[in-house]
Amino acid sequence: MLSAKNIFKVTYPVFLTLLVQNIINVTDTAFLGRVSEVALGGSAIGGVYFLAIFVIGFGFSQGTQIIIGRRNGERKYEEIGPIFINGMFFILLLSVFFLIFSWLFNADIMKYLVSSDHIYQASLEYLDWRKWSFIFAFINVMYRGLFVGVTNTSVLTGSAIITATVNVVLDYAMIFGHWGFPEMGIGGAALASVIAEAASTVFLIIYTFLHHDFQKYQLYAFKKIDFVLIRQILKLSVFIMFQFFISISTWFMFFIFIERMGERPLAATNIGRSLYVLLMIPGSALATTVSTMVSNLIGADRRQDVVPFINRMLGVVVVLVTPIMAFTFFFPELFAQIYTNDAGLIEASVPVMKVVSIAMLFCAVGSILFHSISGTGNTKTAFIIEFGTLFFYLSYVYYTAIINPQPVHVVWMSEFVYWSILGVGAYIYLRKGNWHKKVL
Repeated sequence: MLSAKNIFKVTYPVFLTLLVQNIINVTDTAFLGRVSEVALGGSAIGGVYFLAIFVIGFGFSQGTQIIIGRRNGERKYEEIGPIFINGMFFILLLSVFFLIFSWLFNADIMKYLVSSDHIYQASLEYLDWRKWSFIFAFINVMYRGLFVGVTNTSVLTGSAIITATVNVVLDYAMIFGHWGFPEMGIGGAALASVIAEAASTVFLIIYTFLHHDFQKYQLYAFKKIDFVLIRQILKLSVFIMFQFFISISTWFMFFIFIERMGERPLAATNIGRSLYVLLMIPGSALATTVSTMVSNLIGADRRQDVVPFINRMLGVVVVLVTPIMAFTFFFPELFAQIYTNDAGLIEASVPVMKVVSIAMLFCAVGSILFHSISGTGNTKTAFIIEFGTLFFYLSYVYYTAIINPQPVHVVWMSEFVYWSILGVGAYIYLRKGNWHKKVL
């Protein structure tokens, strides 16, 4: 059985990374909440749209991470470098494609989906700058896949600190026009994120050159592009890529449906989203640990330890998140005031924040179970489970937001639907599936 020390060694840097990264999310939302409700709503639509494309690259890096983790567990260290190099080649091509796609089609897509002209203009202003992040963000997730796969996650903390520091400073300067910078509003928030991602990329490249074992992992031992290896990575990654894309696209549709309820419900939803993502950090960190540890356990031929390890992590996550859930449920106004000083918007946000605080527990348990499937390498099954889950999720959202409009916090109860079905599906697979025989 893996020791608590080993688990902590992998988890805490991921936790700190996610925490620091979400300072960006909180800062953007808090600053824009003091600009206007339109800016807050536009950043919600634009941000989730960007995320829907970004997770395609992230999904590819996750597949790469699983294979690297498996090779690391098998002690085939010399195969890790070629996996990383060829993966980086593919993801760079992918990032350029999406940059061009966004340049050509963002305006048409937003015009078709967004009903409010004010929100349309704000979301487009955000995306005009944010699209440049694709290149840097895609490079960064490939380095993340490498370091998590070899269980060297401490570097991610340094990367996240640099990203957050640059972003927060430039947010303040560019949104409000301080220190000689122009007052750019929502565009300033997007540009600050681009520069912050670029700073992280520079850090990761320099760190890898200075501190990583090139000989052991054969990093940067480039000979030629290995299309066979890329196809192998894609065979595993493609279902994760589709899974993430469909998941976030569905979440994007959630925001589109909310946008039709009005600018205030959309602004309250963005505040709820910011808190929700922050509260998800403990569960997400542990879920990432579970995925890579399961992959390493299987690679080390310790399949009998997988389920006990998962059960152990479920207990840990429940104990960890329950007090956080209780605090945010009973004191939502304290968090709402971080994002806005508008009394009406605070009042509208409180019910949403109560819902997301409870949803956090469902999310944490569901994430552990679901990421365990990816760790076994059976990404096709993970995709099937999520696709089925999203059908019920989107049906609930569409009914409560469009067909039979309910208060915005009732629409947010869709998170209970999503994580309950996803968690149960993953649990059944882990108990009954053939993951023991999966070969990568």
